[in-house]
Amino acid sequence: MNKLIGNVERDPVAVEQEEWKKRQRRNRFKQVLTISSPILILVLWEFLSRTGLVDARFFPAPTEIIGTLFTMATEGELFSHIGISLFRIFAGFILGVIPAIVLGLLMGLYSPLRHFLSPLVMALMPIPTLALLPIILMIFGIGEVSKIVTIAGSVFFPVIINTVAGVINIDRTYLDVAKNYGANSKDFFFKIALPGSLPVMIEGIQMGQAIALLTIVAAEMMGANSGIGYLIWTSYSAFLLNEMYVGLVLISFFGYMFSLILRGIQKKLLPWK
Repeated sequence: MNKLIGNVERDPVAVEQEEWKKRQRRNRFKQVLTISSPILILVLWEFLSRTGLVDARFFPAPTEIIGTLFTMATEGELFSHIGISLFRIFAGFILGVIPAIVLGLLMGLYSPLRHFLSPLVMALMPIPTLALLPIILMIFGIGEVSKIVTIAGSVFFPVIINTVAGVINIDRTYLDVAKNYGANSKDFFFKIALPGSLPVMIEGIQMGQAIALLTIVAAEMMGANSGIGYLIWTSYSAFLLNEMYVGLVLISFFGYMFSLILRGIQKKLLPWK
């Protein structure tokens, strides 16, 4: 009985502090789990390579790969590849995302436009952008424009599909209320469709950035003389596997960083998510 009365009379501030501490412990535990898996893989890889349980010629130790990375960075070779690849990725990403968002919002808002364009989107979406690379090269040549267009094409479809889905799934109540209050097309576009579709749209953008990284590597392997993809391919061709793994590490690193940036933007734009 006394125990029950004690629980009832507990200070609300103390209860809140206890709950906060529990949340902090849970967050720390999750952070430990997040970093433990890559560390475990790297330690295991290092052990297997150093002990000869795997062929070190094909799987050099992570410490050797890191050493090669620093050597290439100090020589200045690495930054030129990184710079040109990042330029191509950002230019292609912007060129693909902006039209996809605008067209996706319009297709979601206006049913006739959606029915008119959906067959084209559905027909072209399954075709890998790299399969269209010969046509892109014929139209835009072998310069930077063709690589940027290739990336833009690969980013365009996941973003437009998710944007249309986001608009369609907006509660009809909001559209009816806006219509009753005399909202114009601009209001529907910027105050209802855009914020209402953001959760699903950002997921499409997240997919798009991953696809952009995949595409840039393949595009630079086939038709470039610089970039991270070019570095990976030429290193493999010359059997310089340390340099090849450096390129793979860079792609993985930038993919992770871009994902974190987009998640940060999502938290700012959608705090309730």
